[in-house]
Amino acid sequence: MKRPAGQPVPSLDEEEIDFGPSKTALKAEDHARQQLGVALAELPTNRLAALDMPEDLREAIRDYPSISAHGAKKRHRKYLGRLLRTMDVQVFEKAVENFALGSKAEARAQHVYERWREELIADDDALTRWMSEHPDSDAQHLRSLVRAARKYDAMAAPSDRHSKSYRELFKFIREHIAKS
Repeated sequence: MKRPAGQPVPSLDEEEIDFGPSKTALKAEDHARQQLGVALAELPTNRLAALDMPEDLREAIRDYPSISAHGAKKRHRKYLGRLLRTMDVQVFEKAVENFALGSKAEARAQHVYERWREELIADDDALTRWMSEHPDSDAQHLRSLVRAARKYDAMAAPSDRHSKSYRELFKFIREHIAKS
């Protein structure tokens, strides 16, 4: 549209012009969505089933782990990002975050169980500490499990700690800590 002659050119301040997000910001956002797509593909099937998502996204997520060629994997990752571009991804981000936190908490709990098992096998005072912290546990059964694990420990190599007595002691500890 032409400006009529004699009219002044309107001045625009740089602050009034909205240029939108920079190209770098758009690329970073796209990369984050691609990473989210990969993280979704790494979730267990039962967690994915609980999420509400379009069928094409569900199928793309399901196909991602089966792709092995580098170039194809990269194209599929970009495709996942493109599918996620039009969606509100907060629900998906929350699901990935919850899964990561859950597995870390589970790993910490496993370490606690293993530490108790090692202490109970190595030291008689650990049994006293256990009973003071978990008075509702069956002391006689615990003593027999510890005795069996110690007996096996004396006979077996240190790397071979997968005997029935080790597993039963671990199970006993896990169940009692989970209850409290």
